[in-house]
Order: sequence, then C-alpha cells, then structure tokens
Amino acid sequence: MTDADIARIAQSLARLRAQHLAEGDVVVKAGDIGEVPSAADEDEAPFREMDQAIASSRNKARDARLVQIDEALRRLKDDPESFGLCEVCQDDIPPRRLELLPFVRRCVTCAAKAEQKPMKPVRKKVTDYV
Repeated sequence: MTDADIARIAQSLARLRAQHLAEGDVVVKAGDIGEVPSAADEDEAPFREMDQAIASSRNKARDARLVQIDEALRRLKDDPESFGLCEVCQDDIPPRRLELLPFVRRCVTCAAKAEQKPMKPVRKKVTDYV
C-alpha cells in the first residue's frame, strides 16, 4: 500500500468519524412513569416502546461503528504496512472494499466464513432414547 493510499484511507476514516459524531445520538423519549394511563395512552404505549427500541438500537450501532473507525485509525497509525491485509489469511483486502469500508479487518471470503452460523443440532426423536 502506497503512502497516497494510506493518506486517502486516513482521510476517509476521519470523514466517516466526523459524520457519525455530527449525527449525534437518537433521542429516546422517556414515558411518563407514575401516571395512570388513559385508554388513548394505552394504545400509544407500544409505539413509544418501539420508538425507544429503535433509537436505542441505532445508538448502539453508531457507537459500535465509531469504535471500528477509531480502531482502524489506530491500526493505520501504529502499523501502516499491515493495514489492508486480512487479519485471518493475510491476503490483501481489495482496494474497492477498503474504499467503501475503510475500517474492515477481513477480506470478503474470511468475513463470510466468520458470519456463517453454525448448524444447530438435529432435533432428537423419541426413538433416539430407546
């Protein structure tokens, strides 16, 4: 990876970090606790809970992405020669993948293998215990 590539990726990471910080947290609306809900409020409660769950999920995802970006910036600063190599197979991560997701640590093949869910055990039958 050339110095120009490293500089471009560093700029991309810094830009992504700034965008995520500028977005800020999604506000989670607190419900009024302690009041006796009226019939209209009881119908609205599931929607408030859903809004809170969505906001919380978005905040967690945003925070996780910021951690990934910060780790990538640290790796780029500490060991620029190995940046862009898959942490599993040590092959080069394709430049287009790094351009789109500059914080990735694995090539497509290794990332796909890591994301595969292990097969669940086959359900036992009554005759298996005889």
